[in-house]
Amino acid sequence: MKGTIDRFENDLAVIELEDKTFITINKSKLPSNAKEGDVLIINKDKIEIDLTKTNKAKKEIDDLMDELFQS
Repeated sequence: MKGTIDRFENDLAVIELEDKTFITINKSKLPSNAKEGDVLIINKDKIEIDLTKTNKAKKEIDDLMDELFQS
């Protein structure tokens, strides 16, 4: 299953899944370098950051921001 870190609330990470539902996961179960916007690969016993999807999503957002704020 894949999801994106939407935000942190105290010791929890709020994750938006691909089906647009949300789950919470204790921050201690995430990689130590996980941050808002990272795409996660969530397995039963392991959570990893999908760097390829994370970088692609960030680039798409940056491109949209550039389009919006061009004069």
